[in-house]
Amino acid sequence: MPTVDVQVLEDVFTLEEKQKLIRGIARVFGEVAGEWMRDNTSIRIHEVKSGHWGGAESCWTTEIARGKKSAPV
Repeated sequence: MPTVDVQVLEDVFTLEEKQKLIRGIARVFGEVAGEWMRDNTSIRIHEVKSGHWGGAESCWTTEIARGKKSAPV
């Protein structure tokens, strides 16, 4: 059974958005690997504390992530 771990900053996504992510990841996995795999894929969303994640010489915060999330693509 496949396991997918997703890491996001805390308090960026609502419970409903996390549930939508979980369903979407499982659905796409099933499209690629078949219905049985979709139904038996475990997806975990881990929230990382604001300021405890970073890259490119900066620390990422919940506030920054919320701003990026709402920015037009």
